[in-house]
Amino acid sequence: MKIIAHLKYAIAEPFAGGLEMHTHLLAKSLRARGQAVTLFASLASDPALGVEAICEETSLLETGIAEAGDVAFFREHHAYLRLMTDLRGRDFDIIHNNSLHYLPLTMAATLPMPTLTTLHTPPFCWLESGVRLGQNASHLVAVSQATADLWADIAPVDGVIPNGIALDLFPFRQSSADDSYLVWYGRIVPEKGLHLAIDAARAAGMPLRIAGPCSDQQYFTTEIAPRLHGDVHYLGHLAHRELSRLIGGARAALCTPCWEEPYGLVVAEALACGTPVAAFRRGGVSAILDENCGALAEPDSVEDLVRAIGVALSHDRSNCRRRAEAYCDARMMVDAYERLYRTLVLNHPRNADAAAVALSA
Repeated sequence: MKIIAHLKYAIAEPFAGGLEMHTHLLAKSLRARGQAVTLFASLASDPALGVEAICEETSLLETGIAEAGDVAFFREHHAYLRLMTDLRGRDFDIIHNNSLHYLPLTMAATLPMPTLTTLHTPPFCWLESGVRLGQNASHLVAVSQATADLWADIAPVDGVIPNGIALDLFPFRQSSADDSYLVWYGRIVPEKGLHLAIDAARAAGMPLRIAGPCSDQQYFTTEIAPRLHGDVHYLGHLAHRELSRLIGGARAALCTPCWEEPYGLVVAEALACGTPVAAFRRGGVSAILDENCGALAEPDSVEDLVRAIGVALSHDRSNCRRRAEAYCDARMMVDAYERLYRTLVLNHPRNADAAAVALSA
């Protein structure tokens, strides 16, 4: 089978965000189960995933200059066009489109094998165009019911397969660190709302430790850097071992999306470590948290997030881990995808026709 990744960032550690981590985990898990997986991704992606790489990371080409943005756009366009044209003559059983690009959707009808597309974001113009122009040639699933609902007026979403995490990579910690602190981690961009998390932590009178890649330098300079004083510390983009240690040592994790968060992998990771979560009630986050492992606050309200922090601090850490095991285990996600792959392959016209010929022989 073939998995199509997006090309903005490499599918390798340290991950730029949740989509990169998800794609890496899915490809790695499928290969561990004996599946023959090929991953179409950018040049610096993990070679252990069976990577076919024909394009450098396009984020490296986006310097804020209009001409550079045009170069990145056309680099992606030509890479996906070349891929989709090439796939017409390849013999993969199924194509799993995990990218955010319009061409794998638009050209799905030209391929001889079934295709599956996972919707990782709310609708945006280019991806929406791909879905509409694709005319249902690709089977669609969403990472949460909230995301599926956002796409409902655009195209039929055939199911929901929640994202998952490798629980063993986020070991449970029975108690937090001696030096009490809150944690926020993820991509530092406006839609993740770090500035609100800092304001809430300060209002709650608790230190805040921050980790993650700075993906929007202007936002960091104008909104985040001026807030980095006192007990608020930015630790940079951490490797996995350091990050899981940081998460597990926190009294609570903050999740502050300013958009309809499609799933919320940071919430799942925190719960796996035993760290309760205070989060804005947005998108897929609401489905992960329950009253025993976290607390939801009204979107964009620092005051209500302070209240939610107080509630989260009272939760038993064992309940957090149990919730992660019940809802966020990657094995359940991979099981669901494998079942769907089998169904799509068996029901695809080329395989149905072959089966009919065999029965009539």
